[in-house]
Amino acid sequence: MLYQPSLGLLTDLYQLTMAAGYHRAGLHNRRATFHLTFRKAPYGSPFAVAAGLGPAVDYLERWSFDDADLAYLAGLTGNDGRPLFRDDFLRVLGDTRMSCDIDAIAEGTVVAAHAPLVRVRGPLLQAQIVETALLNIINFQTLIATKAARVCHAAGPDGLVLEFGLRRAQGIDGALSASRAAYVGGVHGTSNVLAGRLHGVPVKGTHAHAWVMVFEDEVEAFTRYAAAMPNNCVFLVDTYDTLRGVERAISVGHTLRAEGHEMVGIRLDSGDLAALAIGARKLLDAAGFPDAAIVASNDLDEHRIAQLRAAGAPISVWGVGTRLATGHPKAALGGVYKLSAIEDAHGIEHDRIKLSETAVKVSNPGIQQVRRTVDPETGRFAGDVLFDIRHPGAVAAVPNGNDHDLLIPILRNGQRVHGAEPPSIDTIRARTRAQLARLPERCLDLQDPAPYPLSLEPGLASRKASLMAVHTRPESTR
Repeated sequence: MLYQPSLGLLTDLYQLTMAAGYHRAGLHNRRATFHLTFRKAPYGSPFAVAAGLGPAVDYLERWSFDDADLAYLAGLTGNDGRPLFRDDFLRVLGDTRMSCDIDAIAEGTVVAAHAPLVRVRGPLLQAQIVETALLNIINFQTLIATKAARVCHAAGPDGLVLEFGLRRAQGIDGALSASRAAYVGGVHGTSNVLAGRLHGVPVKGTHAHAWVMVFEDEVEAFTRYAAAMPNNCVFLVDTYDTLRGVERAISVGHTLRAEGHEMVGIRLDSGDLAALAIGARKLLDAAGFPDAAIVASNDLDEHRIAQLRAAGAPISVWGVGTRLATGHPKAALGGVYKLSAIEDAHGIEHDRIKLSETAVKVSNPGIQQVRRTVDPETGRFAGDVLFDIRHPGAVAAVPNGNDHDLLIPILRNGQRVHGAEPPSIDTIRARTRAQLARLPERCLDLQDPAPYPLSLEPGLASRKASLMAVHTRPESTR
């Protein structure tokens, strides 16, 4: 866990004011069900790559309010200058430990819009307060993992993608979360050394322009770097004259080889990357360095990479920074967390729905599960069906053949389910690769991709329509 102190206050104030209201009304222990979903996949993609569950579960397992948190809340005041929160409510917060049941879609799974990434069932007070943090963690990491999957697809099966976004990311945690999520999405490494230690992401990098500029000339700079790091030589060649820089790197590369080492490659960071890569490849091959990599950076994303590959640029490693770590041009995933059922005083669950004149904002009711159907002939995913686990209707009680349910038990009564131990980040990354390979054809296209379908089980669709009718019917006819 990155943050060892209590993270109870990582929430919006209105979550706490509502929780205080639930407590005052005697509703705080009523069992409620919330689902975390997103309304539209980002970047024009028909899917997103689920990410962030590991850190989210770490947060939930440690969720509590310590004495310092409670003292801070006790000092907040309302418009009349009096305490905002009652002492009895603060005592409840201090005594509360996570007791919700959590089911979630495994990280690295491809998901369609409106599929619940996480289902939270438990005391209303707890399930309400954790909304903000869950959205914060899962929204961002799912966005970045999806972006990374698109970038890696654009780079092709033989292209290596490195995440270089630390210096441009949104703060320290934004950078660490981006590095983790980008690796989940498929990148091969990061420049972020702290992410390497905390999250197990491979770290990559050599030198910057400053190294070259410290010395009197480029040859001395490359020579001194080769002496210091003979097993890590990717020379940045565009400080002065790019193709002359390649020639100088080649000269030092011959010296390295004579000493028993091999130049890894050269990096291009400016100019006409396609033309410079073609020119560099010719020089490297003619000099006897056919295996030397050409690394490219400089405001790359999936579209720019696709353009460069279409232009025949012989680039084998792509350093993608700002536009990956920030999720450019999408600022946020747009995930939401909606109440879908709540118990009454007799323990009977009642469905809930959120209505809107904007159809995409109308929530789905019930206790939801996602059934993934698989084409038995191709092994590719055929689509997903959303259903209520209490009323499966047309969906079989147990999946048949290769079909399977996506939401799996993670926590029960706040404790991790046996067998739900967090997988390694390499296991998650491998799942992403395997999932992408099973998407319907053309779902990964950058332009006009084929849709990935998610439908409502007919009984759930009917109950949703009935709830909509109840809440739009004039009062006199209800």
